[in-house]
Amino acid sequence: MNNNSISSDIEKMFAQSIATKQAAKNCLIKPITHAVNVLVDALKSNRKVLVCGNGGSAADAQHFAAELVCRFERERPSLPAIALTTDTSLLTAIANDYSFENIFARQVSGLGQQGDALIAISTSGNSTNVAEAINVAHEKQMPVIALTGRDGGNIAGLLNDNDIEIRVPTDSTARTQEVHILTLHCLCDQIDSVLFA
Repeated sequence: MNNNSISSDIEKMFAQSIATKQAAKNCLIKPITHAVNVLVDALKSNRKVLVCGNGGSAADAQHFAAELVCRFERERPSLPAIALTTDTSLLTAIANDYSFENIFARQVSGLGQQGDALIAISTSGNSTNVAEAINVAHEKQMPVIALTGRDGGNIAGLLNDNDIEIRVPTDSTARTQEVHILTLHCLCDQIDSVLFA
């Protein structure tokens, strides 16, 4: 095992992550700010936040919902958020009885209300089940905040004027996920600052 080679590769990953975040900072501050306003408006109106994604993005959805319901970095009341990725009985029932493409859409249909917000996470922008959730959110007049990467994929084309796309400027899935985590932390921090200053 060559420790010098390993150290060099790790250093490159840090450098790539930093460079991606620097590039993202230049184009994402405005849409993240808009997303904070959408989420604060929903929460002030006694509405909730629904969050979905696949794989690593499912973990990000759960992470974000946990930060809102439990807390982020300060003590404050619990906030209403649901990760649509956590109920295995529900997910497997919908996938079995309908299709995997409907696992989030069916939940948005049953749990979502006008004025709730949907955070839809897809590094490629091409997750069909996330896209279907967006379609149902539109039917329910819920604003959508889409976290994407690459060229925004199919999801970018689904968004309307009331929606927000936070698209990370990279083709790397890993770098996209790293910026998504930072974005979600920015949202948590500013929700707390605005609602509980």
